[in-house]
Amino acid sequence: MPTAEPVFRWRAIAAPAFVPTALFTIGEGAIMPLIPALAGRLGADLAGSGLVASMLVVGVLLGDIPAGWIVGRLGERSTMLGASGLAAVGILLSIAATAPWMLAAGMLVIGFAAAVFGLARHALLTSVVPAAFRARALSTLGGTFRFGLLVGPFVAAALVAATGDVTSVLWFALAMCVLVAVSIVALPDPERMLHHRSTPAGSALGLGGVFRTIAARRHVLARLGVAALTVAALRSVRQVILPLWAVSIGVGEAETALVIGVAGGVDFALFWFGGWLMDRFGRLYTAVPSMIGLGLGLIGLALSAGAADPVPWFVAVAVWLALANGIGAGVLMTMGSDLAGRENPAPFLSAWRFTMDVGSAGAPVLLSAVTALAGLVTGAAAFGVVGLVGAVLLARFIPRQLPRDEG
Repeated sequence: MPTAEPVFRWRAIAAPAFVPTALFTIGEGAIMPLIPALAGRLGADLAGSGLVASMLVVGVLLGDIPAGWIVGRLGERSTMLGASGLAAVGILLSIAATAPWMLAAGMLVIGFAAAVFGLARHALLTSVVPAAFRARALSTLGGTFRFGLLVGPFVAAALVAATGDVTSVLWFALAMCVLVAVSIVALPDPERMLHHRSTPAGSALGLGGVFRTIAARRHVLARLGVAALTVAALRSVRQVILPLWAVSIGVGEAETALVIGVAGGVDFALFWFGGWLMDRFGRLYTAVPSMIGLGLGLIGLALSAGAADPVPWFVAVAVWLALANGIGAGVLMTMGSDLAGRENPAPFLSAWRFTMDVGSAGAPVLLSAVTALAGLVTGAAAFGVVGLVGAVLLARFIPRQLPRDEG
């Protein structure tokens, strides 16, 4: 690490970089804990509810493919405006749903929009933030996601308690999409303020460009990428398994949103500390402890199934998983930015995020299959073991693939 950090003013990018993302994620965070309940009211069973919930991350996976091309063609600001509009379309489809497959389609569209929105912001911060501040900037971006997962479930709990109708949460998310668009238009454009495009004009990828980038960088993606994929997988499983577990032990919808909201508060509180650790000591010191914690937490959730009163165990594990996840805030985005570099990072970031989201999308689908075949307890235990294996892989490949990382 350099002894003197370069001059960098957070206020130049803070509001335009993080406010729209926070608003977008609040709407998404309100929906996520209640997707199984929404699917159940349309006739889906437990495994089917898990499959509907997984469509959100499947949509993210599909959105990663054209995201770099879209950002290159339209610019970061226009891309985010379009993504917020597309998310609104997905929410309207979910409101109109009369069968689980229609709700699944709505979640797919929302996930696609979230992927494009997220890539635009990730590429910009990679380009404009000096390396000495990179982890803190991207952990703050990760913190905005956690802020949404903190505020959103509390709003959802209040709405369901006040109206008695879980669909009210979708209307709230639609209103948040409108606020996102207003904030993007009203706040300064970071690209113009900093006189720097995250993707230089004329460098846009074709729609198949992400796959060409994967082929060109296949060695790093096959090693560190696969190790990081396990992080994405466990984070995704955590988001899906907690609402499913709540349904399986009879916790009500409002109570589920409340517990997940409290856990989101714990998660959010740690984002800056995790970024400081990464900038000060290296990526290894957050990635490995985070994975060990997630793996042990899921194993603990499985072991709690035999408890006389499983509800306190559910609350305790939700908080433990939040602690483990919070300490690793931004680590995947930071490693991706380290590997992408500051000049035209969008092509590699599309490939990196696609690789990560293969884990995010595939893990809930696999969890749904394991739940249907062997039960939710087996699914929790199996992914707990995956977490411990992922910690070993990260400990092996981070020092090799990120040689400047002091971890």
